[in-house]
Amino acid sequence: MDEVEVVVAHSQRATLRVGDVFLKVDGDREHADVEIRAMALAPVPTPAILWHEPPVLAIAAVPGTALGVLGEPSPASPAAWAAAGAAIRTLHDAPLPPWEGRRLDDVAAELERECAWLLDNAVLPAEVIRRNREIAQGALRPWQPAFVHGDLQITHVFVDGDEVTGVIDWSEAAPGDAMFDLAILTLGHEERLDDLLAGYGPGADRDVIRAWWSLRSLTAARWLVEHGFDPDAPGCEFDVLRSRMREP
Repeated sequence: MDEVEVVVAHSQRATLRVGDVFLKVDGDREHADVEIRAMALAPVPTPAILWHEPPVLAIAAVPGTALGVLGEPSPASPAAWAAAGAAIRTLHDAPLPPWEGRRLDDVAAELERECAWLLDNAVLPAEVIRRNREIAQGALRPWQPAFVHGDLQITHVFVDGDEVTGVIDWSEAAPGDAMFDLAILTLGHEERLDDLLAGYGPGADRDVIRAWWSLRSLTAARWLVEHGFDPDAPGCEFDVLRSRMREP
């Protein structure tokens, strides 16, 4: 049989790869339900669902390679990033999925809560937290809901040459802020934002995207630490936060 590869594993979920099949095991059944529904609605390439026997969802591997990984330069071409931007625009212009997304008040409360944790635990210098919290306020404004992926990390968009071949991991999909998707994809790869927006087209707000870089990095830190990941690895969330200190 094919070798079993552990792609990711923590207390909430695990993903295994066996040949060209990914087995996603999740303790929260709702995640798989959202993923299945979202992939059926999304007007972009998604993995084929092979079977679903809760708590396991089996999906086929998509062709191509990821745009990159956090903490390393992306090997993808500017045209590939532009193609990713065009695919995201297609998603954002699609009809909204028929379930609720995150509310602005919930995002604001999460920011306050996570900044307090960072300060209480002295995870970062207080001035870094304060400055990024200030920047993050720019994302806390009413937004026109769009069909968002909700976790559009650079490892979740696959390309073959200059063509998008698949977008994976849809369990956070919902109506939400389109700028959030653009920010998550370029987190730690800010130099690729121009390429992405060349394909995305008009309507992107760079200041809001920058605000989401700070907000996402602040609010993700505790979860990453508690689940065995290192936000202080080179090029990752803490470096994103520190880089804001070098800006006017």
